[in-house]
Amino acid sequence: MLGIAIGFLVPPVLVPNIQDRDKLAYHISIMFYIIGGVATLLFILVIIVFKEKPKHPPSRAQSQKPALTSSDALSAIIRLFKNLNFVLLVISYGLNAGALYALCTLLNRMVILHYPGEEVNAGRIGLTIIIAGILGTVITGIWLDKTKTYKETTLVVYIMTLVGMVVYTFTLNLGHLWVVFITTGTMGFFMTGYLPLGFEFAVELTYPEPEAVSASLLNVCPQVFGIMFTISQDQIIGKYGAMPANIFLCVFLTLGVVLTEAPRGGSGGGEPYQQSPLGPL
Repeated sequence: MLGIAIGFLVPPVLVPNIQDRDKLAYHISIMFYIIGGVATLLFILVIIVFKEKPKHPPSRAQSQKPALTSSDALSAIIRLFKNLNFVLLVISYGLNAGALYALCTLLNRMVILHYPGEEVNAGRIGLTIIIAGILGTVITGIWLDKTKTYKETTLVVYIMTLVGMVVYTFTLNLGHLWVVFITTGTMGFFMTGYLPLGFEFAVELTYPEPEAVSASLLNVCPQVFGIMFTISQDQIIGKYGAMPANIFLCVFLTLGVVLTEAPRGGSGGGEPYQQSPLGPL
């Protein structure tokens, strides 16, 4: 997430808004060389520094688990798709994270539409979303570890994400950048803070299935929704403007709230979650 924050901040500085195509191409090439250099350095560090596995297992539960084979993973995936609670979570998680991806992808375009020439501030707004989101992930994670209120916490954070998105939608065109910074920061706190909640909730809903499998499925769904939302929002912005495009996301976030509220066992009522006998995984 910190890398994404840097990605919002640095490119507008490296690539200024100029009309000369040759100069623009030069600045873009400089940015690409820097990105390529950093990626190459990280690749080398992965080869040299990263080990196949840690010296000691990260938890008691992990130490007693056998190695996961391909057939085991496939069987786990089939069982997970038969778990209605998990399917509801995957869809609601995908809607939230997909909306975040689309919003961040098209943020520059939407900001410039209402605040021409503010490319650098558009990057700073994106930085604000991510930094506030980093704080949100830490706070929500600590809260969940202490309270174990999985459904209640997830639902409250989802509702606050929707509220933040609605406020951002109807204040973007007011002509005050400081308002945009506040609304996007608040929205990012909850929208990004929801992400670790989804992984924690998935483990509770699917134990004793391998958490690596449930986490992988949670990662796939937002990519699908993110592509769909980005393409759709881009078309809506081109034809109708930024507000209808953001209302489009609000509609799907509302659907996500409904799916999150859908009946599940656990702290939200009904049968308790099947907890690991060795404690949190």
